[in-house]
Amino acid sequence: MTSGTMISFSFMRMALFAITAVLAGMLAISKASAERLAREALGSYIRAPFSVGEQINDKGVYKLLNSGGIEAGYIFETEPLAPLPGFSGATINLLVVLDLEGNFMDVQLVSHNEPIFVSGLGEAPFHNFFVQYGGLSISDTIVVGTPYGEGASGSSLVYLDGVTKATASVRIAHESVMGAALAVAREKMQGISLEPPAFPNLEYDEDLTWKDLVEKGIATRKTVSNAEINKLFAGTIWEDDDPEATDYPEETYLDFWVVDVGPPSIARAALSEDTYEELRAFLEISPNEEPLLVIETARHGLVSPDFVRNTSPDWISAEQDGLPITFRDADLLVETTEDAPDGTAMILRTDRRLGFDPARDYLLKVLSVREHGMFQPETGSVAIEIPHGTPERFFDRIEQVKPMPPWLEALWNRQADMIALGVFLLLIVALLAPGMNKMADARHFKAIRLCILGVVIAFIGWWGQGQLSIVTALGALRTAVDGGSFAFLLYDPFSLLIWVATVLGFIAWGRGLFCGWLCPFGAMQEFAHHIGKLLRVPQIEPSARWDQRLKWFKFPVLAALIAVVFIAPNHVDKAAEVEPFKTAITTFFIREWYYVAYAVFWLLLGMVLFKGFCRYVCPLGAVMVIGGLFRGRDWIKRRQECGTPCQLCKVKCQYNAIDKSGAIQYSECFQCLDCVSIHNDKARCVPLVLAERQELRQAPA
Repeated sequence: MTSGTMISFSFMRMALFAITAVLAGMLAISKASAERLAREALGSYIRAPFSVGEQINDKGVYKLLNSGGIEAGYIFETEPLAPLPGFSGATINLLVVLDLEGNFMDVQLVSHNEPIFVSGLGEAPFHNFFVQYGGLSISDTIVVGTPYGEGASGSSLVYLDGVTKATASVRIAHESVMGAALAVAREKMQGISLEPPAFPNLEYDEDLTWKDLVEKGIATRKTVSNAEINKLFAGTIWEDDDPEATDYPEETYLDFWVVDVGPPSIARAALSEDTYEELRAFLEISPNEEPLLVIETARHGLVSPDFVRNTSPDWISAEQDGLPITFRDADLLVETTEDAPDGTAMILRTDRRLGFDPARDYLLKVLSVREHGMFQPETGSVAIEIPHGTPERFFDRIEQVKPMPPWLEALWNRQADMIALGVFLLLIVALLAPGMNKMADARHFKAIRLCILGVVIAFIGWWGQGQLSIVTALGALRTAVDGGSFAFLLYDPFSLLIWVATVLGFIAWGRGLFCGWLCPFGAMQEFAHHIGKLLRVPQIEPSARWDQRLKWFKFPVLAALIAVVFIAPNHVDKAAEVEPFKTAITTFFIREWYYVAYAVFWLLLGMVLFKGFCRYVCPLGAVMVIGGLFRGRDWIKRRQECGTPCQLCKVKCQYNAIDKSGAIQYSECFQCLDCVSIHNDKARCVPLVLAERQELRQAPA
């Protein structure tokens, strides 16, 4: 091993030791997670006439109260329930308000550290994104993006408009909203249907009579004798308040029939022709209503004397999966078929959009009411339960399109960009791997390289938004320490593919593949350098000693950022502005003047000091130093004369990545291939020039 290589490894070990020491110190400090909003603070997010009620679990879920103090829904933050990390490593915390039926009443942004919104696009687009949830239901299939193919016609998917240049962040936020809302629904709204309800199949035809409805269990009957109803009131003050029930215990008190007449085949078997046509006309106007025929042939009756038509029946209620179903009178004149029971008939209706699924079992409750006392009588009641269900064959369901996993949807939305990026990366690898020497020896190598770097700036940077950043590395670090999920990396597949190529490039070349060929801001600095030379701007080049000292500066910068991650995670986004990438690449220099001035400063400095930011300050470059440790080979050929006596490659290396011994410092090598072109050039490589002269001297005249 050469002395230069030993120095290189010693240098890297010291750098990594410093970073590890800082990380260990940070882990020793107790990490304070974001505190939940206090009840008083929650109140500032709730709009009148609603207010915050009591806390109902240890996850920070509160009751939502209406103006009368009655429970109207739930209030909760997403962080305790669905703590998905964003790109800064910190969670995106949102306040969600659900009503009792699982509809979104409000979604508001509480806190986040997403870099693109903090000082890039500003927070307004992020806030506006969450306005779209109002009125949607957790049973809707909600996705972020635009409809595929012919659009959303006939689809059960509900699309939310994303935010340009921040799709990955809003996808993470959306997953947080849905994950937290469904967690609350499962705990507090047991049995709520998360699938679209069934609706009558108007094309299905089955020849049925009332007898068939009874024999096949389509019509449900419930009978209660006077003795049975007395037994239900036994032991109460109302047990003797129905003399008829006491005098005639064997007679029928309730003879109740129920049948769903939404499906046409069932309706024709139960209703007269005139009523059937009237019902069909009613359903054409109100297609979301599910009609229920109820018949009572005994003395109980269907409604009280105080009942008002077209309102909810006061003696009949229902529930499905523990949640109430709201029925109302359809206000239709009901006549049944001749073979149907002869009694009082009524058609009730309920809106399927409120969560009622007619193809699943539900429970009807008929109240039996008694009064005790002559003056200001006390009223008591018992509920008679009637389970009912209608066979699935009479219904259809909107085929629920299961949304793609968020990572797959993100990949699908960028499939064209991913294909183009894949081809570009394969081309780069093909040029650098087997054809590196040919490429470096090409007559127009500089022009070829600048063309590739131009594509990197335009396609990978400005178009693809694939500028790698220390923010992602810090987010991954915090996730690893917290034991969280790395799924957030999948939300930006374009950048992830570049990360994969970069890490694999460590094995073949060290840090050079990314820093020398795939970094958009690095490419911009290289263009600035060439412009400076064309303008004959005097160049600044630190001495070898100062160059080595300045190269150390990027490690304290990285260590400081790691410290911020654990000590003040809410300020990571600001600290990461040491990278001018967001200004120059993500926002096209369209942001606050001081950010623009900072980015322009480095580009102007690049005209006189070759890639100064990359060499001395870039915290991501400090991370890339580990590429030298993973490198599987010394891919740049050297000769015995390299270093002694020849120093040409070292003098020409603008990165100062070559030792006096001629050994390559791969931890600092950006893979520009200048030394490769010199090594292969018989007119410039000193050992080759001397060898050729020796051959000429020894050749016969």
